[in-house]
Amino acid sequence: MSSEARSSAAIPPQAAAAPAPPGAVAAMATIARYALQESLRRRVLTVVVLLTIGFLALYALGAHFAFREARDFAGADRDILDPEAFTGATMFGLAMFAILFLGAVMAVFLTLGVVRGDAERGLLQPLAVRPVGRGQLLIARFAGAGAVAALYVLVVYAIALVITWIAGEWTPDHPILPGLALGLGVVIIAALSVLASVFLSGTAQGIAVLMLFGAGLTGGLMGQIGDALDSGTLQSIADVCNWLLPFEALYQAGLPALTSETPGLTGVVIRLGPFGGAEAGGVGLVLFSIAYCAAAVGGGVAAFARRDL
Repeated sequence: MSSEARSSAAIPPQAAAAPAPPGAVAAMATIARYALQESLRRRVLTVVVLLTIGFLALYALGAHFAFREARDFAGADRDILDPEAFTGATMFGLAMFAILFLGAVMAVFLTLGVVRGDAERGLLQPLAVRPVGRGQLLIARFAGAGAVAALYVLVVYAIALVITWIAGEWTPDHPILPGLALGLGVVIIAALSVLASVFLSGTAQGIAVLMLFGAGLTGGLMGQIGDALDSGTLQSIADVCNWLLPFEALYQAGLPALTSETPGLTGVVIRLGPFGGAEAGGVGLVLFSIAYCAAAVGGGVAAFARRDL
């Protein structure tokens, strides 16, 4: 028997008749869709939606009474301090912080146990094969989670914006940039969560990423205290935290756009943020954040390639 005949005989009929495998992009899209379907099956998105509805209802109630009380309190001093702008910017700044937190929860839920968790359950091994490969698998899970978390943040941000306008007839001076900053912030959290999933089990991964989120908020708070006390040491520590965990820096960078064109004393006294004041970021912060995401995901891919499943 010739070598060609022996080779043909060694191939099972099913394999010989199987169609060509899909391209890498199509395979990655399939994996991302599978991850979202799995989240729906586990009711992850249902829990987040219910929490979001509760937050928006509470925010609508708080904004209504805040605007009403601010108008009554301002009285004749309206020429000195614009109550609508002050209340709107303050309330919406707090809403941005809450939206960032909810987006972080969404990003962590969507990436929980991506590597270690699925490997321990025996779900990862059949997927991490060619033509997909480990790297493409991890990138697909990150892309799916990051896109959904960013879209979620933008939708909730838009709803909160409409609520603020209905409650007090106030809108930010630049309404789009802060939402985009929050969206990029949750993509960074998704990248960190994917990286953590390579080394930690599902529960430990979620705890670690949420603790990093808290560390970023603490850094912002230290920066605010440093500004108030004129402490260069605290400000330097806050700057380091913002660069190590840039989602907080993006949140702070989005705040000045709310009142950047508000004149008079109102524009001066508004220093927003329950865990950090408004600080302009610029294009450099955006470029650094994109590079940060790429480095985090790239580090996860490199570590995943060397791990035993």
